[in-house]
Amino acid sequence: MKPLLLIDIDGPLNPYGGKPERRPDGYTTHRMRPSGWTHTKPLRVWLNPWHGEELLALAGSYELVWATTWKDEANVWVGPHLGLPELPYIDWPVMHGASPRGTFWKTQYVLEYAAGRPFAWIDDEITHLDREWVERNHLADALLLHVDHRIGLTRPDFDALADWAGAWPEQGGHEIS
Repeated sequence: MKPLLLIDIDGPLNPYGGKPERRPDGYTTHRMRPSGWTHTKPLRVWLNPWHGEELLALAGSYELVWATTWKDEANVWVGPHLGLPELPYIDWPVMHGASPRGTFWKTQYVLEYAAGRPFAWIDDEITHLDREWVERNHLADALLLHVDHRIGLTRPDFDALADWAGAWPEQGGHEIS
């Protein structure tokens, strides 16, 4: 069984923290109004089509899953712009709620979703507290990859994900005990 690749949108794919007047190189601007967006103006989302190509390349080593507050709307608003097929998503039971020991609110639900499977998780809110929590409470291997919300995913991030996935038996890597 492949490890999971849990993908956040805002930060890793949409570098929302970048300078608003200067779109990062390689990104295109999209105006979106997902159901949770209650502001009068549509949400500005920057997406880089190259990210879709890189994620599709990783799909041979991972099971891709949305791990975003966009939930199933990621398949409507974001995935098509990146050339991604419809992906499963984590249906958060509570968003932005209480979390154990100072961890990011998603962390406890990521572990529930992974259900003991190895996983890599890309998000801009991951901290050392999340890494410690996962290490103590998840028996399988996990890679928690923090992405700068001003820059988004970069070549070294995709390389790290590919290298980590290469460790699994399906990809010819070492045996998991």
